[in-house]
Amino acid sequence: MDWVWAAGMVGATGSEGGHDVTGLLLTVLVIFVAAKIGAEIFERLKQPAVVGEILAGVIVGPQVLHWVEPSEVTFALSELGVIFLLFMVGLETKPSDLLAVGRQALLVAVGGVVLPMVLGYFFALHYGTTQVTALFIGAALVATSVGITARVLARMGYLHTRTARIILGAAVIDDILGLLVLAVVSGFARTGAADIRQIVLTGFYAVSFVLFMLFFGCRVMARALPAIDRLRIGQSVYLGAIGLCLTLSVVAGYLGVAAIVGAFLAGMALSEASEEIGLHRHFDNLSEFFIPFFLVGIGMQLNLSSLANPSVLAMCLILTLLAILAKVIGCSLPVLSMGGLRAMQVGVGMVPRGEVGIIVAQLGLGLGALNDDLFAVVLFVAVTTTMVAPPLLAPLYKSEPRVLHVDEDATTAEVGVDIS
Repeated sequence: MDWVWAAGMVGATGSEGGHDVTGLLLTVLVIFVAAKIGAEIFERLKQPAVVGEILAGVIVGPQVLHWVEPSEVTFALSELGVIFLLFMVGLETKPSDLLAVGRQALLVAVGGVVLPMVLGYFFALHYGTTQVTALFIGAALVATSVGITARVLARMGYLHTRTARIILGAAVIDDILGLLVLAVVSGFARTGAADIRQIVLTGFYAVSFVLFMLFFGCRVMARALPAIDRLRIGQSVYLGAIGLCLTLSVVAGYLGVAAIVGAFLAGMALSEASEEIGLHRHFDNLSEFFIPFFLVGIGMQLNLSSLANPSVLAMCLILTLLAILAKVIGCSLPVLSMGGLRAMQVGVGMVPRGEVGIIVAQLGLGLGALNDDLFAVVLFVAVTTTMVAPPLLAPLYKSEPRVLHVDEDATTAEVGVDIS
């Protein structure tokens, strides 16, 4: 799936059409510093740092200060950010952990697809849209941006919990189901009918890829790592891990699955060996540099000018509320047997739409299924649900024991439950 971004980054190109390195570095500097200032402010307010980083994108982006415009460069940095984020999450997720929650994750994913799709579809029809437009709005509510939830849980030290494993497993399944939904909707938008053969092939490739990595990824890497370690180039294992992350991200993209799923599976394939070779301490700094570009990039997409229209604003607010309730209810009911608190952890963890919802919106706009106002509405829902989820997650996990990476010799350590 291709994103269509406005090419207008400050100083991105020089007067002769070549790249202006100074302007590019200035853009990187502005995004990075703004993200860290926003994160610091929200940390001091005892709120998740990701909200501050997303708000930083709103402020420095085209809606407020106009310091940075979305471009191919900012998009590339954003994609690298979420890819390394999911790779880091994969390093902390052993295949056995996901298999242990497989049934629950599947039920959560199905609930998180069906209810949002149905509510979004009928809500759009109620507003007088066509069936194809209604299908696109429903599809935009289906997606889950696991990157946001993973970032919050990782920073707070809760990735080891059972509910976090369910969220991660459900998010992978959700991506496959969302892919199939999008294939059906896109087919209707283009030709008025779905290409069943293409849908079946896409689903087969995606499921086969995930299952192969889930069952055989660790075994393959256990045999490959010693050979990689014998290479004479410096940091060969570290470089091999980066190569695997990027390779599986590309493979996932060619199979029609989100690149972040490939990055997550790459990390999971290395999870068994991660503690022994200390991959975490190598990737912590790398991911801390790239992840802010992902979060700021989401904030830059919010279109505040659309809110000046009262009817558009009303639709934004109602659809956002429906999007939150649909995910919370649809994803928490299948795990209600775990208790109300843990069911809510799963439900809220599946709420963010983030970059996935934006992709669906841009595809709908390109196919003519969404007009500018509806595009702005879906964009508002994607960004707002992404910002709302982290503050809701923090108190829900406050009673859980934390596990954080603290130094080079010890990969994890138990610490207190205070998240400040």
